[in-house]
Amino acid sequence: MAGTTPTAMVEPAAGLRFSKMHGAGNDFVVLDLRSDATPPSAVLCRAMADRHTGVGCDQILTIEAPRAAGSVASYRIWNADGSSSQQCGNGARCVAAWLVRDGAAAGNRFTIDSPAGSHAVERLPDGYRVEMGVPAFEPARVPLQGFDGPRDPYVLATGGSIVGFGAVSMGNPHAVVEVDDVATAAVESMARLLQGHVAFPESVNVGFARVESRDRIRLRVHERGVGETLACGSGACAAAVVMMRRGKVDREVEVALPGGTLRIGWADDAAMVTMTGPAEFVFEGEWIA
Repeated sequence: MAGTTPTAMVEPAAGLRFSKMHGAGNDFVVLDLRSDATPPSAVLCRAMADRHTGVGCDQILTIEAPRAAGSVASYRIWNADGSSSQQCGNGARCVAAWLVRDGAAAGNRFTIDSPAGSHAVERLPDGYRVEMGVPAFEPARVPLQGFDGPRDPYVLATGGSIVGFGAVSMGNPHAVVEVDDVATAAVESMARLLQGHVAFPESVNVGFARVESRDRIRLRVHERGVGETLACGSGACAAAVVMMRRGKVDREVEVALPGGTLRIGWADDAAMVTMTGPAEFVFEGEWIA
């Protein structure tokens, strides 16, 4: 989940409070910037995300004032390499849980704003359900260059191999490669080839999916700007909708990732995709570097 590097390079004052959270193993540092929306610099993002000398995380989430009428807050997403992202499903659930604990979100239904749009949230006994938007399959919206219309699979020659994949935008670009065995899939090497291919001008998150049954997919995801993660919410949505359109799974499906299982629903092609899963607090801290 990468994009553009933030232009502001202002470091925050010492004593920056943060929450460490995760959703199915996809982990985050959450910063409350509602009173000061100055974004973290790329240098700060890399320092906090470092798993040896920092807090350690896949992404930094900044909670800010709402952008849309009726929303309780907005958030932005910064990858471990300092680049920005437009969408993060596991992050959306963690933001929702943070706002509930903070008292900013009252009741079991509320709306939050991501860089990709507004998302209705439902609080459940065992987690949160988030509306992730309507998937976009047109190449220009992924974005994917070199194709004049949607197709499945797309085929590209890269690294001496021919790769077939499904492509979709869930507010961020995804390529879904169907494999026989996710455990032995060439996740790192194949993902790097696709992420660096000219066909993906904004790079791409690459999912490696195996359909296990009509209601279960097994998945690993290599995210742009991060690397392989234990879970990717938007990646789970992407894999589910690609396989649904292929007729290989039902319209409600479990997606099993290395860090946990998410439930994805898509009633029909015009409907919002919903994602249900956990959001956990790990610890609170103060960044003084």
